Amino acid sequence: MGDAPPVACPVIAASTVLMQLFLSAAAVLGLAVLQGVLVRRDHWDPINRRFLFGIRVTMLLFVGRILVALTGIEAFRVLVLLGAALIPLGVLILTEGLLRRHAPPAIKLVIGGGAAAFGASSLWYSDAIDPARLFALLAFQTLGFVLSGWLVVTRDTAQLSRSENAMVVRLGLSLLLFIPLAAGDFLLLYIGLPIQFSALGVLILCWLAIGLGRSSQGHAGTLTHLGVMVAAAVIVGGLIAVLGELGRDGALMCIAAIMTTLFVVAILNDARALRQEDQSLGLLRYLATAKTDDPMAFLRDLQSHPLVEGAVVVNEASLSGLQADVLDRIFAAAPVLRRNDPPALGPVADDHIAWLFERYAATHVILAMPRPRVLIALSMPSLGQSPAAELELEVVQRMAALLARNEEVRDG
Repeated sequence: MGDAPPVACPVIAASTVLMQLFLSAAAVLGLAVLQGVLVRRDHWDPINRRFLFGIRVTMLLFVGRILVALTGIEAFRVLVLLGAALIPLGVLILTEGLLRRHAPPAIKLVIGGGAAAFGASSLWYSDAIDPARLFALLAFQTLGFVLSGWLVVTRDTAQLSRSENAMVVRLGLSLLLFIPLAAGDFLLLYIGLPIQFSALGVLILCWLAIGLGRSSQGHAGTLTHLGVMVAAAVIVGGLIAVLGELGRDGALMCIAAIMTTLFVVAILNDARALRQEDQSLGLLRYLATAKTDDPMAFLRDLQSHPLVEGAVVVNEASLSGLQADVLDRIFAAAPVLRRNDPPALGPVADDHIAWLFERYAATHVILAMPRPRVLIALSMPSLGQSPAAELELEVVQRMAALLARNEEVRDG
């Protein structure tokens, strides 16, 4: 990924500039979202700090492109050229961290020396030494990606955990995409491309990296999702270009715009899903860190949690009108009683269950303590119900029952 001379054709200049701004802004947005995810997790983690370095270097490049396009001030090319020079170094640093081993000294010397040399040359922001500098920078970036890719391919998979191997594989996939996209940036005019496409590679990297936090998504599902989005963009963009008679350049820009939009939406959606999953684990986190052995204190503290906010603790005196043996049968069959899925235990039990739900306007009634009997009645909106939330309620019931049993043992 690097700089390229401005597009010379006045007929398509406005559309290409607008599209380039859109792509660059989308890349900055994707990188900012990924940065937020990493910082929220643990920005002091060694791997995250290496990743954040690479993210900020790449942001520097795209911010420079945006500033050059908006202001026309060529001095902002310093940011573009500096970012392009440091990207191979950022990739190598991240690769070393993921593999938990140092690169050979020769590779460090080549990448470090090249980053320093091209970083210094970025201060000469005019194109007087181009295209020679751009070709050299392209060769340096390609070499950096290939060397980091070689480290990934030759890694000892047995020395890494499953999650570490997954991250390394996705990094390798991103490098495979970066090489042709970066080459297209540098050779923009020579191969007749209307815009620089490296932003797409950056968005794909951001999406792949954010997706690692969602353990339910395996490699096969991720690659299938990736293929579907790329194919959809190509088909729809090509169809629009044909119907509008936009020509090859118009078709490429339509495809790029659609693909960019799809990946931005996917990045934002996955980041939001990660945040929701993190929030949904709040009750489990509370259970894991609860410091009381008193079941009643545990239940009182639990009432302030958002998932069970407003829950009612029902003591045995409030159940005096119900048959104890029927309640025993009900909660033996379903310690977490759900209004939409009550156990079938006969008409008497059905009456008891209906009374509990109507009396406390509840969607769930949980057995917290068997003797003396204590129930938790709570109302959870249907939109707020999910398999994860139901599982958390099961854990609450088990935790409360264990605390009650421990108290019985101590009292006994």
